[in-house]
Amino acid sequence: MEFTLEEMRGHLAALEARIAEACKIAGRSRDSVKLVWVSKFHPAEAVENAISLGATDFGENRVQEAELKFSEPRKALNGERVRCHVIGPVQSNKLKKAAIVADCIHSIASIEAVEKLERVCAALPGNGAGASQGKILDILFQVNAGEEETKSGLDVHEAEAFLNGLAETNFPHLRFRGLMTIGKNTGVAEDSRECFAFLRGLQQKFLAKGGVFAHFDQLSMGMTGDLEVAIEEGSTMIRVGTALFGERDYSKPVNDPV
Repeated sequence: MEFTLEEMRGHLAALEARIAEACKIAGRSRDSVKLVWVSKFHPAEAVENAISLGATDFGENRVQEAELKFSEPRKALNGERVRCHVIGPVQSNKLKKAAIVADCIHSIASIEAVEKLERVCAALPGNGAGASQGKILDILFQVNAGEEETKSGLDVHEAEAFLNGLAETNFPHLRFRGLMTIGKNTGVAEDSRECFAFLRGLQQKFLAKGGVFAHFDQLSMGMTGDLEVAIEEGSTMIRVGTALFGERDYSKPVNDPV
């Protein structure tokens, strides 16, 4: 059941208190953690309510749904442009559409996807981010740090070699921003600490290399059930949906034109 605007306001306040306390315990600034509102399967009205509450960043799993909600630019309350994050796996035939609508894709896990995104972005209109032509797109590499068969992402034992293979590459329209993972699906937040710590170590190692990893400062990890542990282990982006919007209705497609 969707939350009303006032219910969303109350749930946001409760969530912000959790984030602030986790940052305090970790000795971090609240500003060091970005909240990505996971709006998948929620209608356009819910997105507008979130924007009215100060939301700036939204996460969508499906490219088609992201297109419906975020193809038209809109402003957040702070004057920034609302940003769309594609956080689910993207099929090769949908990478072009994802590159058009997204400001950041969190789920890249193959060199083929990287190469295709570079070709696509080179042909898109510029977005004023430093290229003479073409769109500059932020991407994160998804790692299956929990080693769960049901999760997508780079194999935990192969991720470092994969990233090393990118060290001498040149993809001028892509910014390698960091790593993403999904915590273990056990219902116990502490069970994810080890994989979150692993991801931070890997991210820090490659950030220190510079070069194509000069902007590799982001860690997308942590959701409603394990955000405290994720923040303690260095997350810079947490992805929260149901706790902010209410329960999703999976029985009907979201096709609101925005």
